[in-house]
Amino acid sequence: MRTLSRLFANNRAWSESMLRGDPEFFRRLLNQQRPEYLWIGCADSRVPANQIVGLLPGDLFVHRNVANIVVEGDINCLSVLQYAVDVLRVRHVIVCGHYGCGGVGAALRGDKLGLADQWLDHVAKIRDKNRDQLDHLPTEKDRHDRLCELNVIEQVSNVCRTPIIREAWARSQPVSVHGWIYSLEDGLLRDMNMCVTETDELRDRYEAARQTRPVAKA
Repeated sequence: MRTLSRLFANNRAWSESMLRGDPEFFRRLLNQQRPEYLWIGCADSRVPANQIVGLLPGDLFVHRNVANIVVEGDINCLSVLQYAVDVLRVRHVIVCGHYGCGGVGAALRGDKLGLADQWLDHVAKIRDKNRDQLDHLPTEKDRHDRLCELNVIEQVSNVCRTPIIREAWARSQPVSVHGWIYSLEDGLLRDMNMCVTETDELRDRYEAARQTRPVAKA
């Protein structure tokens, strides 16, 4: 029990299956890390970043936290972003939320969870900023879904406003920042219609995204 033997057995089976398909797989991983993408997502166990986009280890640099939040004071998240952009030279930063997010739901309702309350205050501020839009929706599920979407839009804006991204754009480094949302009901990603590739695009992309709803890609 103490060693969680089932997980070790799963790991061995996974390693062996990877080697059967590609005997050089781990040797290549050992020698390089050159992902094109940084994924900033929720820590929810139902949203496994690599799997839902069909990418292997080494293809996706990942940071996850409760409710996929990007804020100025989070040195952990900003360190990941800086390393991804300045060292790994990723070309795409993807902020991905998901419907049914427990953190977003707690912020919507004003639930008290303990230590997480201070963290989720960032989402509560987005709720308050968009009260008029949210209050016009007929059900709590509709409001929850929309706040999940609005949270993604706001976090994309926060990424774009970091000195890390601004400086990359200033030196003409190609980095695009994307906002996506994932549905637990069907396993599909939806584009939030907010892809920003330079500082001057941010305002228009932000306002347009707040006026539209996402759709699953064909």
